[in-house]
Amino acid sequence: MKLKLRNVPFSPPDITEAEVAEVGESLRSGWITTGPRTKEFERLIAMCCQTEKSVCLNSATAAMELVLRVLGIGPGDEVITSAYTYTATASVACHVGAKVVMIDTASGSFEMDYSKLTEAITERTKVVVPVDLGGVICDYDRIFSAIESKAHLFRPSNDIQKAFGRVVVMADAAHAFGAQWHGRMCGEIADFTSFSFHAVKNLTTAEGGAVTWRNIPGIDNELVYSKFQLLSLHGQNKDALAKTHLGAWEYDIVAPNFKCNMTDIMAGIGLAQLKRYPEMLHRRREMIGRYDEALKNSNVQVLDHYGPDHSSSGHLYLVRLLGRDVAERNKVIVKMAERGIACNVHYKPLPMMTAYKALGFDIVDYPNAYDQYRNEVTLPLHTRLTDDDVEYIISNFVDIISK
Repeated sequence: MKLKLRNVPFSPPDITEAEVAEVGESLRSGWITTGPRTKEFERLIAMCCQTEKSVCLNSATAAMELVLRVLGIGPGDEVITSAYTYTATASVACHVGAKVVMIDTASGSFEMDYSKLTEAITERTKVVVPVDLGGVICDYDRIFSAIESKAHLFRPSNDIQKAFGRVVVMADAAHAFGAQWHGRMCGEIADFTSFSFHAVKNLTTAEGGAVTWRNIPGIDNELVYSKFQLLSLHGQNKDALAKTHLGAWEYDIVAPNFKCNMTDIMAGIGLAQLKRYPEMLHRRREMIGRYDEALKNSNVQVLDHYGPDHSSSGHLYLVRLLGRDVAERNKVIVKMAERGIACNVHYKPLPMMTAYKALGFDIVDYPNAYDQYRNEVTLPLHTRLTDDDVEYIISNFVDIISK
C-alpha cells in the first residue's frame, strides 16, 4: 500500500510558548543585551556541566576561538583536530594564526585515530580538539593518555600554558550538551568544552554558544572568566550590566578585542529550553531506540549513542550504507526527498573542501575519513517528530535501501 506523502524537515527548532514568553519578558524588561538572563543562563549551564563557571557567547565558533586566545595560541603553534568535522573546528586555529594539523579517523569510526594523535604531537603542539560528533563523547582516556605520553615535548609560552604543563584538550562539543561519559557530564571532561546553541541544535538560543572549563591548577577561575569577558566585549573592563551601578559609568579598554557576547533575548530562549531539556533528551533517546530496532537487520552501521558507560545527547542519527558509494548514497537522499523526507550528510571531510585544499590538505591522506563519508546518511532526528513521522521515515528508508 502506498504511503501518503508527508513533509518531514531535517531539523527545525522546537519552540513553544514558554520560549516566546521568556523573550517577551526580556523585551518588556528593557534589558535586551548581555544582562541578568545571560548571567543566569551561564550559572545554570555550569551547574548542568558540574563546573564552577561557564561563559555564554554568540556561537560555539566564538567559544573555541576565545579559548585559543585565552591560552595565548598564535603563529608558530599547532592545533590538532580530526579531518571529519565541520569547518569551525579547524577555522578557529586559522583565525589566531596557528597551523591546523588534521588526523584521520580510525577505521570504521567517526572519531579520530588516537594512535595517529600520539604520532602527530610535536614541540609546537599546543591544543588538541576532539569532536563529539552527533552527541557521542570521544574516548578522552585515550586522548589524555596520548597527550601525557608526549608531555616532555610541551613548550609553554605563558603562565596559563605553564599551569597545564602539557597539550590542552579543547572539546568541540557543539552537538553534545547533556551527554555523559564514564559518569561525568560533557563540559567537565575536557580541559575546555565548547557548546553550540544554533537553531538546529538540541537546545537552541537561535544563535549562541557557551564554554566551560575544568579548574586549572594555580589559576583563579574568576581570572579565566574575566579573560573571556574582555575578549568578547571589545576589551572593555565593565559590561553594560556593571555600568548600571550608581556612578559606575567609567570604564577602560585594556585591549582592542572582539564583540561576540550573548544577548538576554537569546539567553531567554535558552532558559526556557533548559527547563524542557530533560524531556527533550528522553524523547531523542526514544526515537533513536526505534531507529536502532528498525535497522538492526539492514546492511548498515549506525552511531552507537548509548551504552553502559556513555549516554549521548542524541543530536544526530548517522547511518552508513555498508558497501555503497557516494553516488548510491546520494540517490538514497534524493529518493527520500522525493517522499518528503529531508536527510543530510555529516560530514564531508575538511580535506575535500576548497579552503583546506588551498592549505595543502588532500583527502587521499585521509582514507578512513573518506570511507566514513562516502556512504553516510543522516536521518531526521528532532523533538518535533511524532511517532507517526518516525515510522514514516523508517518505512521509506528501509524500502529505499533494500532496493
